[in-house]
Amino acid sequence: MVISLLFEELTPTRVLTQNSTKQSYHLYKTATDGKAETEVIMGLEAVGDLALNEILSKLGPKETAKVACVNKRFKASATEDSLWSKFCSQDLHLSAPLDPHGNLVPSFKFAYGLWREVFTMYPWPLVKRVKRCWDRLKNWLTANFPEAGATLQQGASETQIRELEVVLKVKLPLPTRVLYRFCNGQVFQDKDAPKGALGNTLGLIGGYTFYHHLVNVYLLPLDEVILETNQVMRQLEISGSFRRKFIVVARSSTFQEKLFFLDCTSGQLYVGTRNLATDLEMLPCVPSGLLNSVHDFNSDQLQDAMLLWLEEHGRCLQDGIIKLREERKVRAICQFPEEPPLCSTAITNGVKVRASAVFVPEAADLPDSTEKYWFAYSIRMSLLPEGCIVNGMHFSSCQLQKRHWIIRANGNVVSDVNAEGVIGKYPLLLPGEREFVYQSCTPLSTSSGSVEGHFTFVPDRLVDSKGAPFEVEVARFPLQLPDYIF
Repeated sequence: MVISLLFEELTPTRVLTQNSTKQSYHLYKTATDGKAETEVIMGLEAVGDLALNEILSKLGPKETAKVACVNKRFKASATEDSLWSKFCSQDLHLSAPLDPHGNLVPSFKFAYGLWREVFTMYPWPLVKRVKRCWDRLKNWLTANFPEAGATLQQGASETQIRELEVVLKVKLPLPTRVLYRFCNGQVFQDKDAPKGALGNTLGLIGGYTFYHHLVNVYLLPLDEVILETNQVMRQLEISGSFRRKFIVVARSSTFQEKLFFLDCTSGQLYVGTRNLATDLEMLPCVPSGLLNSVHDFNSDQLQDAMLLWLEEHGRCLQDGIIKLREERKVRAICQFPEEPPLCSTAITNGVKVRASAVFVPEAADLPDSTEKYWFAYSIRMSLLPEGCIVNGMHFSSCQLQKRHWIIRANGNVVSDVNAEGVIGKYPLLLPGEREFVYQSCTPLSTSSGSVEGHFTFVPDRLVDSKGAPFEVEVARFPLQLPDYIF
């Protein structure tokens, strides 16, 4: 199957036939020594079977299919399953002969053929790239957040995709089509809803919380894309060209509304702001200059915002830039960065403070001159195992008394705050205990700024302090409009 499938892709002038048996099939290898290039030509007929197998593995599936047409010996080498296991590993990262639905099949050669057959209408480089993207996300979920991984659905069929396009009168960008062929969004069951939460927190994209504002974003399956798009368009009283090119592909599963719209014409992904309902105000989620050939079946460089967005999200998860956070036995993917330079860390007298911020697009008000952009920030404080050390004296605990914040916009101080406690609390830190975490927010008139400051702690407890108050640094952390908005 795979041989014939790949053979059909070849132009007649490039195919080796039985009549060309006596002609050498050449492998060109270029070596660069900084001064010249050397072309090494090897006649395949002159090499042994092991060497031939190695050469074929370097040539790749398409060239191997051509070699198989030369004679019986080449065909035998070109159809060895050990060879196709390498191709399955290289192209599809398969360690077992699995079909696109995850079912075990008789051989790697057969598996490779099935993959090519199922995705024959799409550019193969795009298929391989989308599979890598989903593999990264699913592997991370399996290892860290299996309850969220269980909500991912099997890939959608071409029939389901065409139905969406007909109903919504759109044409999906090719990368988004392939993304849905691999995974048809998320579906939550009643048992998936965490008890006591304001909504489901198993969203693949995750979110953040501050005060009573809770966001957790998930990917919509195609049937929900249709329902949600129609509902939102009716609520916003949208018609005409806007309705024929925008669809809702992701949203918050909590009571706080956050909607992501895919522009099916350009391939850009947008998120609604505070003014979505009144002015259809939205912000792009991916740098527009990265979008390329979203409807060109003949391009090998296809990428739309959905693909770039999910790739970036997978990278952040894999690199530990964002992680799971558990609160009251409820776990969720938290968008507050955990690694520098977006997350700052400072240790003072044994007190460790980590801090980072995230842009809150659904609260943005672009026409407003003072509260144009909103940022939520997360402060995590803990006491090192050796306890609190002040002027050479060791204390087994310390308690926060007050805070001092300096907030800047484009380098200019816009807020200088001195206040008691944090969000009405005075956390007591003990050695080795979990971080005390709290979130707050601040508006900015510009798209970039920063926060820094210090906390005042007292040794032991506020009611029975054994020493003088001391300041704990909160190292500067950025407030900035990101390239990728989640």
